[in-house]
Amino acid sequence: MKILVVGSGGREHAVIRKLKENPEITSIICAPGNGGISADAVCASVKATDIEGMIALAKQEQVDFCVVTPDDPLALGMVDAMEKEGIPCFGPDAKAAVIEASKVFSKNLMKKYGIPTAAYEVFDDPAKAMEYIREQGTYPAVVKADGLALGKGVLIAQNEEEAQEALKELMIDKAFGASGNQVVVEEFMTGPEVSVLSFTDGNVICPMVSSMDHKRANDNDEGLNTGGMGTIAPSPFFTKEIADQCMKEIFLPTVNAMKAEGRPFKGCLYFGLMLTPQGPRVVEYNCRFGDPETQVVLPLLNTDLFTIMKACREGALADLAIEWKDEACACVIEASGGYPQSYKKGYPIHGLDADGCHEGVIVYHAGTKKDGDVYLTNGGRVLGIAALGRDLNEALDKAYAAVDEIGFENMHCRRDIGAKVRNLK
Repeated sequence: MKILVVGSGGREHAVIRKLKENPEITSIICAPGNGGISADAVCASVKATDIEGMIALAKQEQVDFCVVTPDDPLALGMVDAMEKEGIPCFGPDAKAAVIEASKVFSKNLMKKYGIPTAAYEVFDDPAKAMEYIREQGTYPAVVKADGLALGKGVLIAQNEEEAQEALKELMIDKAFGASGNQVVVEEFMTGPEVSVLSFTDGNVICPMVSSMDHKRANDNDEGLNTGGMGTIAPSPFFTKEIADQCMKEIFLPTVNAMKAEGRPFKGCLYFGLMLTPQGPRVVEYNCRFGDPETQVVLPLLNTDLFTIMKACREGALADLAIEWKDEACACVIEASGGYPQSYKKGYPIHGLDADGCHEGVIVYHAGTKKDGDVYLTNGGRVLGIAALGRDLNEALDKAYAAVDEIGFENMHCRRDIGAKVRNLK
């Protein structure tokens, strides 16, 4: 089998590492990939959003199966285009990917089908949005861009001035382009956040091990929102009782709602949840594997990933028993100083072997390139240092011990990943 994986980050590296465990897979191509991924796959310089270029590559290389992981190409219809050309794919088509590509669509879907989420209103006029926020008179207020925004289109305003600034940034200055043409203004929810990735074939849904992301750039959840600075799995907050409740009130109803809307979802459906005092609520949906949640969830997977992906596409998930390790996993992101704003690239990375690895941990490359035998920084989030352990404390200790041995100039990481749950059972 020859597989094509679309994307270039740590999530793609985690997917590739897992796919490599299948002995039938003889070759993996990653487009565009990165320096570290090149040790595990052949990298091809085709942009992840270049649908025609990706199809040409798939045909030229005679790939047997394609895995589309980033949100942009999914929303643009890469799966539709590939399948039309006879290339089987893992991932939702464009009609289903709208569950992430439009916050307005997903909030309206939840309202229509009674799926618990924060109260909200939709606006295409910043003045009317501000008027609504003033009328509500409760802070923090949450302002979300309707469309895709690199995971950074959610702004939390602590007061009226910040609310005006958020609306200006999204709707007037167009910080994320057309994604800010409409915004969702919603109530601020409190409680532990939990991410649950799930495999689904449009009918059956199989949640993966829960995880917990750390979005803010700095310790104590301070600083700007990022794509994610580290993760742990499983989340001690996500008990069996809560999992059962989510299956009944959120997971299955969402899959059934998408089917009822004529948008059956096949692939990886991500549930961002808030465990509020009133019960679990949906914060957001993603139409793909989360980054960096994938980096802690897939190392815990015992069942062959490729077999699961084929079953999702073919509607055969009910025939599979998906098994997980009874362990914990932690991932700490090493980022470029200045991320998520401006940062410099091109610093040599120390502490890695010739294959970009480090003994005792899993090193996922997100923003790296290779220059001869040296790995250089080439992005905001550079590396994900992941470790397995019998429990969370062991996994975190191992990950942070490796973080102290791997680095580069101006490296920034959070030192409190998992700190809130370290001693919870």
